[in-house]
Amino acid sequence: MSQQPSDIEREIEEARERLAGTIDQLLYRSSPKTIISREIAQVKAHYVDAETGQPRTDNILKTAGAVAGVIAVFVVIRKIVR
Repeated sequence: MSQQPSDIEREIEEARERLAGTIDQLLYRSSPKTIISREIAQVKAHYVDAETGQPRTDNILKTAGAVAGVIAVFVVIRKIVR
């Protein structure tokens, strides 16, 4: 099962090209701009329906309620501590 040197060289070159493509993909995925864009898209998807473009009021109300609850807890704690 001996291969010709030209076959081995071709296989090595193909492997290099695949590795270069993989490295390019990893660099793109790990760049800060790509990560930020992906996270922003996730947050938008949570609050806006992708199909209709309408806001998801249930998720918005849950978040607003949680924020109001945290603020209320801080206000109560400050009044108790004083």
